[in-house]
Amino acid sequence: MKKIPLSVEEIKSLGKPLRNINIVHREKLTRLEKFAVWVTENIGTMGFFFFILGFNILWILWNVLAPKEMIFDPSWSFLILLFINNILQILFMPLIMVGQNLQGRHSEARAEADFEVNTKAEKEIETILIHLENQNDMMLEILSKLEKK
Repeated sequence: MKKIPLSVEEIKSLGKPLRNINIVHREKLTRLEKFAVWVTENIGTMGFFFFILGFNILWILWNVLAPKEMIFDPSWSFLILLFINNILQILFMPLIMVGQNLQGRHSEARAEADFEVNTKAEKEIETILIHLENQNDMMLEILSKLEKK
């Protein structure tokens, strides 16, 4: 029993047209969401970590080693430094979480698009294999007729 392969038009009609999911995702983002993604991508870097580390080290060294009249955060209290660090944490944590949620949504959309492409490719490969099997059967049939002559 011969399997009838799908035509190219039938294969094309099976799936949704392919789209660049990165562009689709980017176009759906609002300005605030784009800002959250930007913060996530830039604040969550080693460069920003070293900036904060350097800032804290400079602050501490300045307030420990500078002349008393130039110190702006007296004694060992470092209340201003703690306040600045806490404000940064309070502001950046929710923003980073929002950005991560958006990146997760993008990742899920990419996975879904990959699944669609893979499903379409699987159908195309199956059609090619059926076509090759049919060609093989025809060639064997032709070969057997040639041998009979």
